[in-house]
Amino acid sequence: MPKAGKRRWSSDEAVLYINQFRSVWIEPPDLLAVCADRLGLTGKVRCGQGECGACTVILDGKAVNSCMVPAARVEGRRVVTIEGLKTAGKPHPIQQAFIDAGAIQCGFCTPGMILSAKALLDEKPHPTREEIRTALAGNLCRCTGYVKIEQAVELAARALSLTEGGETDEDGR
Repeated sequence: MPKAGKRRWSSDEAVLYINQFRSVWIEPPDLLAVCADRLGLTGKVRCGQGECGACTVILDGKAVNSCMVPAARVEGRRVVTIEGLKTAGKPHPIQQAFIDAGAIQCGFCTPGMILSAKALLDEKPHPTREEIRTALAGNLCRCTGYVKIEQAVELAARALSLTEGGETDEDGR
């Protein structure tokens, strides 16, 4: 780590802002390694190939597979993980909708599904079923067959529309 007052940058160092602007010096090659290994954010699992969507995070408002994002490319950008959604120990309305709709089975895909849903609902508060399917297409679920997950996103959209304008703040709350 550079000494105070002297910033030395190389390809393996960066300052990242994850969830509530938490600043971290890193060396791992990808954002998933930073979140899971360096910060201990346990909502991330690994396929390491961008195939499953379980490691999804929201990067500048867009759902991305964190295992495919080089950590150095995240410098100065906003990252929200599943751990960044809850407020005061309560689930985010999207998390609650997944619980209420019975869309959580084994839990492998749940963080990625919820963050993909959040990115969609932040951009499009009242999506069609087809838009929901498209937004969730990069997330694999081996348990539910997707129907309950799609219903959970619709339930979340309704719940969020009942709150102040249906929007969440910049930090994902």
